[in-house]
Amino acid sequence: MDALTRQAESTARDGLETEQVARKIAQVHREIAKVIVGQEEVVEGVLIALLAGGHVLLEGVPGLGKTMLVRTLAQAVALKYSRIQFTPDLMPADVIGTAVVEEGGDGRKLLGFQPGPIFTNLLLADEINRVTPKTQSALLEAMQEKQVTVAGKTHLLEEPFFVMATQNPLEMEGTYPLPEAQLDRFLFKLRVPFPAREQLHDILNRTTRGAGEEVKPVLDGPQIMEMRQVVRMVPVARHVQEYAVELVMATHAESSQTAALAKKYIRYGSSPRGAQTLILGGKVRTLLDGRFNVSVEDIRALLLPALRHRIILTFDAQADGRTADDLLDEIADALVVAPKPKVRSKV
Repeated sequence: MDALTRQAESTARDGLETEQVARKIAQVHREIAKVIVGQEEVVEGVLIALLAGGHVLLEGVPGLGKTMLVRTLAQAVALKYSRIQFTPDLMPADVIGTAVVEEGGDGRKLLGFQPGPIFTNLLLADEINRVTPKTQSALLEAMQEKQVTVAGKTHLLEEPFFVMATQNPLEMEGTYPLPEAQLDRFLFKLRVPFPAREQLHDILNRTTRGAGEEVKPVLDGPQIMEMRQVVRMVPVARHVQEYAVELVMATHAESSQTAALAKKYIRYGSSPRGAQTLILGGKVRTLLDGRFNVSVEDIRALLLPALRHRIILTFDAQADGRTADDLLDEIADALVVAPKPKVRSKV
């Protein structure tokens, strides 16, 4: 078998796998739509993060269905689900678990481990900004390394492990804003908007007229892990990757194209995780759209959820009423995108 034949077969096989990913995620989306009205961008962002292997921070006022979205997702993907209601008196041991003294069969005392609710596949950290920084930091190791350490022993979490945290942007009293290092652990920060008029009618019709529709499981954990491997195989052209790098670099004052804007309004720019998020998210978005190559448009579409929580604004930005979303849009508009390289014809 020659190299061209092997390459053709490999391309056909990869194409079939990517089509399966798109079809399965579309089914998950339909199951979620049985319960969640509208919120298309939020649902898409959550599914992209799930396949990219990241975590999501949902921000919105109470009553918009953030908790319902997480519970419905857990039903549609057949994953173990836990919910932690964060309160100021919650301790780290209440989240990750604690060492306990147990009695062995021979009567001797042994030091065992009682797992906390974090030992699950899909974790809802509800109102994460209501808990003290000490307990917030208990999630850091789990979110990054997929493990927790208690009494000097490391306990691995079962994959896939997916954290969806919520926070209320309106209430400031009795809250503890997440530190920048923890915000950076979230792949996306998604804002949940208030529903439109017709969507509100649909919500009332579904929730005040008897039982709702049953959500059927479409995926399981092993399938999700396989799909994540398919995502990693999606190719990214050099000029597309360069665009992602330019967007991240433009949030720093050293950028030549947006230096004045970044220096005045951005205190600290995005970390390298921002560029990783743009590329991984772009790969998933490509598959969901039925394509096989990441485009500049994919990167641009994910700019706000990927970077809005990774830049720290200056006092001038707050005084001038500038938001992270406004600045990121302005930075993207100011960038000069390198043209796509032309394909050379064979002679």
